[in-house]
Amino acid sequence: MPIGSTLSVGLIGLKAFIIQVQAFISPGLPYFSIIGLPDTSLSEARERVRSACQASGFSWPQTRVTVNMSPASVPKRGSSHDLAIAASVLCASNTINHSCLENTIVLGEVNLDGSVLPIHGLLPIMLHAKERGIHKLIVPYRNLDEARMVEDMDVIGVQHVGELIELMGGKATYRMPELPHNSEDAIEATSQADDVHPCGDMSEVLGQEHAKWALQIAAAGGHNLIMTGPPGAGKTMLASRIPGIMCPLDEAEQLEVASIRSLCGTLPQYGITDVPPFEAPHHTASTAALVGGGSGLATPGAITRAHRGILFLDEAPEFSARALQTMREPLESGYVALSRSKGSTYYPAAFQLIMAANPCPCGYYYGTGERCTCKERERMRYFSRLSGPILDRVDIQLAVPPVSRIVQQSEPQGESSQTIRARVIQARQAAMRRFEQFGWTCNAQASGKWLHANTSLKAVELVNKALNNHQLTLRGADRAMRLAWTLADLDGRTSPTEQDVHQGIELRTRMS
Repeated sequence: MPIGSTLSVGLIGLKAFIIQVQAFISPGLPYFSIIGLPDTSLSEARERVRSACQASGFSWPQTRVTVNMSPASVPKRGSSHDLAIAASVLCASNTINHSCLENTIVLGEVNLDGSVLPIHGLLPIMLHAKERGIHKLIVPYRNLDEARMVEDMDVIGVQHVGELIELMGGKATYRMPELPHNSEDAIEATSQADDVHPCGDMSEVLGQEHAKWALQIAAAGGHNLIMTGPPGAGKTMLASRIPGIMCPLDEAEQLEVASIRSLCGTLPQYGITDVPPFEAPHHTASTAALVGGGSGLATPGAITRAHRGILFLDEAPEFSARALQTMREPLESGYVALSRSKGSTYYPAAFQLIMAANPCPCGYYYGTGERCTCKERERMRYFSRLSGPILDRVDIQLAVPPVSRIVQQSEPQGESSQTIRARVIQARQAAMRRFEQFGWTCNAQASGKWLHANTSLKAVELVNKALNNHQLTLRGADRAMRLAWTLADLDGRTSPTEQDVHQGIELRTRMS
């Protein structure tokens, strides 16, 4: 008998690879086997595929059916290959024409009744297929809105295995499943995602002009920041509005962020948008939830979902010390490597870290500290989780005092996010022009060698004085100079002055 063949795509993290699915029906006792290093969920596809095909009116062969997934040396995982397996068996039995599946990728999970269920990770799969020159895909109907995000692709959505058989010229008897009530709204929700801004406006924050200035510097230069202050001072409110003053994502970054969201199954909620992502995990989050984890191959964590955007740790000292320490390497490298039993997975993690903390466990150790009920030992233990190496990777350490006065509507309000964003974009463009030959996009990425060679001698002398006084570490000195360059960009200067460097050093220390 002939061999039925089709294509599918596997994912290891965000890295996709083409899988050739071949089915062979041979004489022998009835048996259905899947080979090619399938995981448990893929091995269970035997029962799903057999039942789904029978629910479409297909008479399952009472002989031996073997499905091979190549390359055989690479582990395969997930249920997204169910429909490809079914298509290859149908092709091998001549139920559908062989030529119909040539150079076609088939994706989808099947149910026992033959209905085709949506999958995660379709966007990175389609981008890989387009790179490989494959433009025809058959996907679940409920993934069709996501599939339309990639241009110049011939995509067909199916709801049932029987529909696939009829599409390929075969005959099937089946009952079309009813779509969920919200499925018809999926395309509209995705198309409107760009119009929905997830964060409020900076003008809504009362007072805190100094904090807004520091957040503007952080957004312009891509700098990490920590805010300390009493409860109710506006730290969380300020942090949630940072995406609104950041530079919009370019097309490549938008697809990168959307691919991660597709893998996590949250893309329909956001669509493809130029607003940087904002992730705020709870302080009880485990290390696996923060950096990624799981059995077999690791799944993305909060730091990957925050790629190209903000990772906000509210009540940062309440996070476990181990969870905080795991962020040290991603903060420097921009990616996270996770090794599990079935292989290593690399995820992008070029995020901007924003932390907020109370000055002590009770939150009132500020000013004279009269309201504080904490003992000195408790205060030391509270901040001990924010170790020196972590704080040394935070460029701006900012004190956020309590607001002492409510501003009336008749009084002038603070600057809007749009106004601040315009200055941030202008400063970021100046940095991109300066670093064009190096491929850096912001001052936070500039190397120490470049900073030492291009900062004036008088400005560097201020940094050396801070080093001699143990006010800064060598890493901290480079970060202070990066802040100085950002301050110069915001003021429209081509290089930082001594005053810029002085302010950069001040921003490196906890302000009061």
